[in-house]
Amino acid sequence: MQRVVYCLNLDSGQFEYISGAAASLFGLDPETVRDAGVDLVSQHMLPGDFDAVMAHIAEVAAANPGQRVSLTAQYRVLGANGRVRHCHDSMTLEVDPNGKARMAFGVAIDVSKRVRADAAIHEKEAQFRATMEAAQVGIFVLQDGLFRYVNPFLIRLCGYTKEELLDKRGPLDLIVPEQREFVRKQIKLRAAGEPGRPYELTAVRKDGSTLPVMIMGSPTTYEGQPASVGTLTDISAQKDAERRARELADFDPLTGLPNRRLLNDRFGQLLAAAEREGSEIALIFLDLDHFKRVNDSLGHSVGDELLRAVANRLSSVLRKVDTLARLGGDEFIIALPGIRAGAAAEVAGRLLEICGTPFSVGGHDLIITPSLGVSLYPDDGRDFEILLRNADAAMYKAKEAGRNGFCFYSSEMNVATLKYLLMESGLRRGLGAREFVLHYQPLVHVETGGIIGVEALIRWQNPEVGLVPPDQFIHVAEDIGLINPIGEWVLREACRQLRAWQDAGLPTLMVAVNVSPIQFRQPGFVDTVASALATSGLNPRFLELELTERTVMQDAEHTLDTLLNLNRMGVELAVDDFGTGYSSLAYLKRFPVGKLKIDRSFIRNLEADMDDRAITSTILSMGRGLRLEVLAEGVETQEQYDILRSFGCELVQGYHFSRPLPPDQFVAFLKNYNLTGKE
Repeated sequence: MQRVVYCLNLDSGQFEYISGAAASLFGLDPETVRDAGVDLVSQHMLPGDFDAVMAHIAEVAAANPGQRVSLTAQYRVLGANGRVRHCHDSMTLEVDPNGKARMAFGVAIDVSKRVRADAAIHEKEAQFRATMEAAQVGIFVLQDGLFRYVNPFLIRLCGYTKEELLDKRGPLDLIVPEQREFVRKQIKLRAAGEPGRPYELTAVRKDGSTLPVMIMGSPTTYEGQPASVGTLTDISAQKDAERRARELADFDPLTGLPNRRLLNDRFGQLLAAAEREGSEIALIFLDLDHFKRVNDSLGHSVGDELLRAVANRLSSVLRKVDTLARLGGDEFIIALPGIRAGAAAEVAGRLLEICGTPFSVGGHDLIITPSLGVSLYPDDGRDFEILLRNADAAMYKAKEAGRNGFCFYSSEMNVATLKYLLMESGLRRGLGAREFVLHYQPLVHVETGGIIGVEALIRWQNPEVGLVPPDQFIHVAEDIGLINPIGEWVLREACRQLRAWQDAGLPTLMVAVNVSPIQFRQPGFVDTVASALATSGLNPRFLELELTERTVMQDAEHTLDTLLNLNRMGVELAVDDFGTGYSSLAYLKRFPVGKLKIDRSFIRNLEADMDDRAITSTILSMGRGLRLEVLAEGVETQEQYDILRSFGCELVQGYHFSRPLPPDQFVAFLKNYNLTGKE
């Protein structure tokens, strides 16, 4: 870096001293430069620079009369080799009292390399910024959780202005809430210097709309502090392409229904759920009768339109959880989770009925009938292929039987279906004909031996077959939608009967009533309970509602609200069949239940089965720990009773004390009961 030291007489314009570096700067020896003075210098300066420097000297001098003052100046000089040199001049002026500069002492430094380097940096920065501004991906710099830089593409993509984003918002403001915790961790990792990997997010625009994006971030620094730089790519087109590819792979292009591949996948999930929950699945194989005649006589375009119309009709009578698929040609498959034989027959009937109305296609009103075959999991098979094959075989039986009908895979199932249909019609008649009755089984306090309450148990007094226990008809009532009116009748009758016994002067008892899961989840259930109590005049503290473990744990938050409302009313609550379902202790301790009922399956072999003893003892210990009463149901022998008493069980129920009795027989039993707990 060349430095020219000089002393310039501003009055004469001559250099009184100039160092030898001037030779390389101007290509002249120092004496020549000294003698030529500022005129030579002005000739080597680029136009405008000399006048600007002299004006600056005059301005500073005028402002500092009679003083010695320092200033700097920048100018360009045409060097000896014809190249422009950039000079930085630091000088001291001697100013007379009139504000005129007389002498200048200074050092002029050739800073050309630095200027060129700065220019190159600025040029690269400008090129980089132009690239960032033109990029068709979002680019951002993130620091302390806030955007410090965003490029125009990101601004347009998100719908915000630059001012709304910079230093005010960060990534957490631009993504769906459920992904924020993941992004917080990513931000911390980048700030700690850990390189990032691409990951997908769902971005939220200012207007609330969403789009899929791919994020890639890397650690960096910004203004000397840790930061991260990243890209945001809109992958909507990619996701649309993937969706279209999935549709081509998984859906029938004609009807839009799932194809065999997707059906197989979904059915695998249904099988896993059914095996886990111990539930059933019905598989219906539907084939259109004489469909080939439509194609042959009216053409394939009309046939295709008819298939689409059939698919739409079939979809209209199915549940959201059901799967309707097109196997190919005129064959459709319907998977019905949680459906027993009788309900499957009802669905098959609806499918036949919906196809009974003519189809208007291609200017023709066409009547097309289906034949259906039904197979059931687990009775007719435990995997998709076997069930499909059996449903197919049943469908051909339906065709052999005259078409436009359905057939179950086995003759035994057809018999069971007929029995189901007869029971359905009988239940509908029985509800109106008051064929239902309640029997009462005593609940015994172990320590005192006294009867403290009863459980109300429904029976169906069928005029054709006699007394029918609930395990033979309750599931039918649930399938056909009668469980709510039947359950409401049980509740009202139990409250009425207990109040009648109280008015008759019988000992104070409470009554336990079983509640169906469907009844419990219906809107207005709490109001139904309140109405039954109000109508009977029974104090709520004498009513206990029994809910199965599965009912309580399904949709636990909604269950909690309903239970709290019942508890505030004063109704007692119990968990029935405890140990056979699944319970979250975190929820159980929050539920306002006062009693656990140990399922009879653990009591049946209590004398000989050590596992049953361990389970029973554990439930009793847990109940005491949660400050809950525990009742063992299904006690049938003295030995079972003695074991339960040794375990500290508080309450028992079962045939060892009494079978469920009609009201008048129960009253007689109660009057004859002594303190030992036996008749």
